[in-house]
Amino acid sequence: MSLPRLYAVLDAGVAAARGWDALDLGRAFLDGGARLIQLRAKSSDLRAVLTLAESLVRLAEPAHAQVIVNDRADVARLAGAAGVHVGQDDLEPADARAIIGDSGLVGLSTHTPDQIDAAAAAPIDYLAIGPVFDTITKDTGYAAVGLARVRHAAERSQRPVVAIGGITLETAPAVIAAGASAVAVISDLVASGDPAARVHEYLQCLGR
Repeated sequence: MSLPRLYAVLDAGVAAARGWDALDLGRAFLDGGARLIQLRAKSSDLRAVLTLAESLVRLAEPAHAQVIVNDRADVARLAGAAGVHVGQDDLEPADARAIIGDSGLVGLSTHTPDQIDAAAAAPIDYLAIGPVFDTITKDTGYAAVGLARVRHAAERSQRPVVAIGGITLETAPAVIAAGASAVAVISDLVASGDPAARVHEYLQCLGR
Protein backbone atom coordinates (compact mmCIF):
# COMPACT_ATOMS: atom_id res chain seq x y z
CA MET A 1 0.00 0.00 0.00
CA SER A 2 1.01 3.61 -0.49
CA LEU A 3 0.68 6.23 2.23
CA PRO A 4 0.62 10.01 1.89
CA ARG A 5 3.90 11.52 3.08
CA LEU A 6 2.06 13.39 5.84
CA TYR A 7 0.12 11.42 8.43
CA ALA A 8 -1.66 14.14 10.38
CA VAL A 9 -2.49 13.20 13.97
CA LEU A 10 -5.48 14.94 15.48
CA ASP A 11 -4.99 14.67 19.23
CA ALA A 12 -8.09 15.91 21.04
CA GLY A 13 -6.04 16.79 24.12
CA VAL A 14 -3.51 18.82 22.15
CA ALA A 15 -6.34 20.52 20.29
CA ALA A 16 -8.03 21.57 23.52
CA ALA A 17 -4.76 22.80 25.02
CA ARG A 18 -4.22 25.02 21.98
CA GLY A 19 -7.78 26.37 22.07
CA TRP A 20 -9.08 24.34 19.14
CA ASP A 21 -12.30 22.40 18.86
CA ALA A 22 -11.18 18.97 17.68
CA LEU A 23 -13.49 18.87 14.68
CA ASP A 24 -12.49 22.39 13.63
CA LEU A 25 -8.86 21.32 13.78
CA GLY A 26 -9.67 18.30 11.63
CA ARG A 27 -11.32 20.62 9.13
CA ALA A 28 -8.20 22.79 9.07
CA PHE A 29 -6.03 19.73 8.40
CA LEU A 30 -8.27 18.78 5.48
CA ASP A 31 -8.32 22.34 4.16
CA GLY A 32 -4.53 22.26 4.15
CA GLY A 33 -4.53 19.08 2.07
CA ALA A 34 -4.14 16.27 4.61
CA ARG A 35 -5.52 13.01 3.26
CA LEU A 36 -4.67 10.70 6.15
CA ILE A 37 -5.68 11.69 9.67
CA GLN A 38 -5.42 9.71 12.88
CA LEU A 39 -7.87 10.59 15.63
CA ARG A 40 -6.46 10.29 19.15
CA ALA A 41 -9.15 10.91 21.77
CA LYS A 42 -8.17 9.56 25.17
CA SER A 43 -11.52 9.85 26.91
CA SER A 44 -13.54 7.51 29.08
CA ASP A 45 -16.69 8.85 27.41
CA LEU A 46 -16.85 6.42 24.50
CA ARG A 47 -20.08 7.92 23.21
CA ALA A 48 -18.34 11.28 22.78
CA VAL A 49 -15.36 9.61 21.10
CA LEU A 50 -17.66 7.75 18.70
CA THR A 51 -19.57 10.94 17.88
CA LEU A 52 -16.30 12.77 17.17
CA ALA A 53 -15.04 9.91 15.02
CA GLU A 54 -18.28 9.76 13.03
CA SER A 55 -18.20 13.52 12.48
CA LEU A 56 -14.57 13.46 11.35
CA VAL A 57 -15.25 10.61 8.92
CA ARG A 58 -18.14 12.55 7.39
CA LEU A 59 -16.00 15.65 7.16
CA ALA A 60 -13.21 13.73 5.44
CA GLU A 61 -15.38 12.00 2.84
CA PRO A 62 -15.70 14.90 0.35
CA ALA A 63 -11.91 15.28 0.35
CA HIS A 64 -11.45 11.52 -0.18
CA ALA A 65 -9.36 11.50 2.99
CA GLN A 66 -8.96 8.52 5.29
CA VAL A 67 -9.49 8.56 9.05
CA ILE A 68 -7.68 6.16 11.36
CA VAL A 69 -8.85 5.81 14.98
CA ASN A 70 -6.21 5.33 17.65
CA ASP A 71 -6.62 2.31 19.97
CA ARG A 72 -10.34 1.71 19.52
CA ALA A 73 -11.10 -0.79 16.77
CA ASP A 74 -14.73 -0.87 17.86
CA VAL A 75 -15.08 2.89 17.45
CA ALA A 76 -13.34 2.74 14.08
CA ARG A 77 -15.72 0.06 12.85
CA LEU A 78 -18.85 1.81 14.11
CA ALA A 79 -17.76 5.19 12.76
CA GLY A 80 -16.97 3.82 9.32
CA ALA A 81 -13.33 4.88 9.62
CA ALA A 82 -10.67 3.55 7.27
CA GLY A 83 -8.87 1.72 10.05
CA VAL A 84 -7.35 1.56 13.50
CA HIS A 85 -3.91 2.11 14.98
CA VAL A 86 -2.83 0.05 17.98
CA GLY A 87 0.12 0.21 20.34
CA GLN A 88 2.11 -2.46 22.11
CA ASP A 89 -0.28 -2.43 25.08
CA ASP A 90 -3.52 -2.25 23.10
CA LEU A 91 -5.42 -4.97 21.25
CA GLU A 92 -3.30 -7.52 19.44
CA PRO A 93 -3.21 -6.66 15.72
CA ALA A 94 -5.04 -9.91 14.92
CA ASP A 95 -7.87 -8.93 17.26
CA ALA A 96 -8.01 -5.44 15.79
CA ARG A 97 -8.14 -6.99 12.33
CA ALA A 98 -11.01 -9.25 13.37
CA ILE A 99 -13.01 -6.21 14.43
CA ILE A 100 -12.13 -3.81 11.62
CA GLY A 101 -12.37 -6.40 8.85
CA ASP A 102 -10.11 -7.42 6.00
CA SER A 103 -10.64 -4.20 4.06
CA GLY A 104 -9.72 -1.91 6.95
CA LEU A 105 -6.25 -0.59 7.71
CA VAL A 106 -4.39 -1.72 10.81
CA GLY A 107 -1.27 0.09 11.99
CA LEU A 108 1.02 -0.94 14.82
CA SER A 109 3.40 1.14 16.95
CA THR A 110 6.89 -0.26 17.52
CA HIS A 111 9.90 1.08 19.41
CA THR A 112 12.54 -1.65 19.60
CA PRO A 113 14.26 -3.99 17.12
CA ASP A 114 12.47 -6.97 18.68
CA GLN A 115 9.09 -5.31 18.23
CA ILE A 116 9.92 -4.47 14.63
CA ASP A 117 10.82 -8.09 13.95
CA ALA A 118 7.74 -9.42 15.73
CA ALA A 119 5.53 -7.18 13.59
CA ALA A 120 6.55 -9.12 10.50
CA ALA A 121 4.04 -11.85 11.37
CA ALA A 122 1.25 -9.46 12.38
CA PRO A 123 -1.75 -8.77 10.09
CA ILE A 124 -0.96 -5.06 9.73
CA ASP A 125 -0.82 -2.64 6.81
CA TYR A 126 1.86 -0.32 8.13
CA LEU A 127 4.35 -0.15 10.96
CA ALA A 128 5.00 2.96 13.04
CA ILE A 129 8.37 3.61 14.67
CA GLY A 130 9.14 6.15 17.36
CA PRO A 131 9.56 8.36 19.13
CA VAL A 132 12.14 9.46 16.58
CA PHE A 133 13.01 12.60 18.53
CA ASP A 134 12.28 13.74 22.06
CA THR A 135 8.64 14.64 22.55
CA ILE A 136 6.30 15.44 25.41
CA THR A 137 3.10 15.10 23.39
CA LYS A 138 2.82 11.34 23.74
CA ASP A 139 4.49 9.42 26.56
CA THR A 140 5.43 6.07 25.04
CA GLY A 141 7.73 5.06 27.86
CA TYR A 142 10.58 4.84 25.36
CA ALA A 143 13.50 7.18 24.78
CA ALA A 144 13.99 8.81 21.39
CA VAL A 145 15.12 6.16 18.91
CA GLY A 146 16.70 8.46 16.32
CA LEU A 147 17.01 8.18 12.56
CA ALA A 148 19.05 4.98 12.82
CA ARG A 149 16.01 3.12 14.16
CA VAL A 150 13.86 4.55 11.35
CA ARG A 151 16.43 3.23 8.88
CA HIS A 152 16.44 -0.14 10.62
CA ALA A 153 12.65 -0.38 10.52
CA ALA A 154 12.55 0.52 6.83
CA GLU A 155 15.15 -2.14 6.05
CA ARG A 156 13.45 -4.87 8.10
CA SER A 157 9.79 -4.20 7.40
CA GLN A 158 7.99 -5.37 4.27
CA ARG A 159 5.31 -2.76 4.94
CA PRO A 160 5.29 1.04 4.84
CA VAL A 161 6.98 2.66 7.83
CA VAL A 162 5.46 5.68 9.56
CA ALA A 163 7.86 7.67 11.75
CA ILE A 164 6.46 9.57 14.72
CA GLY A 165 7.70 11.61 17.65
CA GLY A 166 9.03 15.15 17.81
CA ILE A 167 9.09 15.55 14.03
CA THR A 168 9.02 19.11 12.71
CA LEU A 169 8.90 20.72 9.29
CA GLU A 170 12.67 21.13 9.50
CA THR A 171 13.42 17.50 10.39
CA ALA A 172 10.76 15.77 8.28
CA PRO A 173 12.86 15.55 5.08
CA ALA A 174 15.67 13.77 6.95
CA VAL A 175 13.17 11.28 8.37
CA ILE A 176 11.84 10.50 4.90
CA ALA A 177 15.41 10.21 3.63
CA ALA A 178 16.07 7.64 6.38
CA GLY A 179 13.46 5.39 4.81
CA ALA A 180 10.11 6.36 6.32
CA SER A 181 7.15 6.27 3.95
CA ALA A 182 5.37 8.93 5.98
CA VAL A 183 5.83 11.21 8.97
CA ALA A 184 3.16 11.35 11.66
CA VAL A 185 2.97 14.82 13.16
CA ILE A 186 1.00 16.07 16.15
CA SER A 187 2.23 19.23 17.88
CA ASP A 188 4.08 20.84 14.98
CA LEU A 189 0.88 21.05 12.95
CA VAL A 190 -0.58 23.47 15.49
CA ALA A 191 2.66 25.22 16.44
CA SER A 192 2.21 28.14 14.04
CA GLY A 193 -1.41 28.87 14.93
CA ASP A 194 -2.47 28.20 11.32
CA PRO A 195 -2.71 24.41 10.95
CA ALA A 196 -4.10 24.52 7.42
CA ALA A 197 -1.09 26.51 6.25
CA ARG A 198 1.25 24.26 8.23
CA VAL A 199 -0.17 21.13 6.62
CA HIS A 200 0.27 22.77 3.22
CA GLU A 201 3.89 23.56 4.08
CA TYR A 202 4.53 19.91 4.93
CA LEU A 203 2.98 18.76 1.67
CA GLN A 204 5.07 21.24 -0.29
CA CYS A 205 8.20 20.20 1.58
CA LEU A 206 7.67 16.46 1.26
CA GLY A 207 6.42 16.43 -2.30
CA ARG A 208 2.92 15.12 -1.77
